[in-house]
Amino acid sequence: MMVKTSESAGPNALAHTAIYEAVIRLLGDEARGQLLDIPAGEGALAQSLADLGFSVVCCDLYPEMFKLPEIRISQGNLDEKLPFEDSEFDFIVCVEGLEHIERPANAIREFSRVLRPGGKLIVSVPNIMNIEERLKWLFFGYTSHFKPVSKQAAAEIYGRFNGKAEIGLHINPIGYSELRYLLEANGFDIRRVEMDKPKRASIAFWPLVKLIQLAGLLMPVEKRKSRWTDEINGPAVLTGGNTMIFEAVKDSKPETNEETISLR
Repeated sequence: MMVKTSESAGPNALAHTAIYEAVIRLLGDEARGQLLDIPAGEGALAQSLADLGFSVVCCDLYPEMFKLPEIRISQGNLDEKLPFEDSEFDFIVCVEGLEHIERPANAIREFSRVLRPGGKLIVSVPNIMNIEERLKWLFFGYTSHFKPVSKQAAAEIYGRFNGKAEIGLHINPIGYSELRYLLEANGFDIRRVEMDKPKRASIAFWPLVKLIQLAGLLMPVEKRKSRWTDEINGPAVLTGGNTMIFEAVKDSKPETNEETISLR
């Protein structure tokens, strides 16, 4: 299923359509249930998920942007308590939301609260740890997705989004390690991590990638395991795309945290 873009009828996609398509792929074989899409934007992803048969409920800081009158939307702030009951949802999808807020840890706690035991969370963040972004940080001190927000830059974003600056501002860079920690600390087991789509330019850095991976392999096995070195240097992160997409399940047994995570 293709997600509507700005060139087609209906709500515009506010994130790259490759991310939406990855979400649809991850949820496509799931038994249908109650699903929360947050932040929902104009509703492009919500429409596609509803078309798949999910009972979609949406939430956004700016619900007035939402363009699907047939789907319920509530006003909510990821930095605060969400306007939903405990264990209300079977699925939660949070695409490109955590990097825009001040308190990602609060958002993950709230996802755990409103998701039923055994429910599934799909959450994406910009990949600040692929090889290109690591080099940009080395040479410039910032990454593509988290450029310095000067007064001039903030004013430009404020004007572009009609005062809704939170939509355009990336203020909280979250890497693989930080997001995995927050998920596991709040009762989630990570089942897989995927990229949105490969970056073609990454092939130019292949010798450096192999050097980094070799350095990791030379670490003691226990140290490599405890620091998630293989995952951080794996295909979804080091050689991944612009976005990391985590699939996690709430309230699995604690020992499953050490199971092999699929990284693609």
